[in-house]
Amino acid sequence: MTQKTFLLIHGAWHGGWCWRRVVDLMTARGHRTFAPTLTGLGERSHLMSTSINLDTHIADIVNVITWEDLSDICLVAHSFAGWSCSGAIERVPERISSIVWLDAFKPENGQRAFDVTNEQGQAAIKAAVEMGEPSRPKPKSAAFHVNAKDQAWVDTKMTPQPVGVSMQPIKLTGARERVAKKTYIRAPLYPQPEFDKACALCKADKTWRAMEATCGHDVMVDAPEWLVEILLETAGAAAS
Repeated sequence: MTQKTFLLIHGAWHGGWCWRRVVDLMTARGHRTFAPTLTGLGERSHLMSTSINLDTHIADIVNVITWEDLSDICLVAHSFAGWSCSGAIERVPERISSIVWLDAFKPENGQRAFDVTNEQGQAAIKAAVEMGEPSRPKPKSAAFHVNAKDQAWVDTKMTPQPVGVSMQPIKLTGARERVAKKTYIRAPLYPQPEFDKACALCKADKTWRAMEATCGHDVMVDAPEWLVEILLETAGAAAS
């Protein structure tokens, strides 16, 4: 078995905790696996601030890569992390050998997350900004179609999402598209037009592999074993 390096980035309201099952499975197979929590979320929720923006979360990812001396990375972006991971690839493209977009946004240059957020989400972001609040409230995990057994656990772990990350336009030059191996996984049980659009674009692009997961949006919680197999295949790790 060839040891690979995986960097797993969580989405909105989540933290590194959501990857625990995947990390354990990867580690048991001998792979280096990192699942950092971005600033203001999870165990770093005490750092919530109005100063947190998209650059903050991009720096979170790049700093893990730099300080852990990571290379030949399979970078996995879940949901909102499509924004921060796209930005991180721009900073250290030579460190990334494969990517997996897991039911994730696939932003274009100059876009803000706010621009592609639904009306309810935009209203929550606007309200927070107008009141000078640094974050917007967390939803119930049922909204993500998390399996019934894990909903209570996920509800206790999610924390408010920084609003600043949604208001900053992203700067992209196409580094994400230049990554050699690219996979998009759609979890259609979770309704999200932007993910449908992203998956359709990947299906039409021969440089991407596109597939569907038969579970809720939090694939790493609902189907960790299945996801691990896909990640290992994407990274070119031999089965064990």
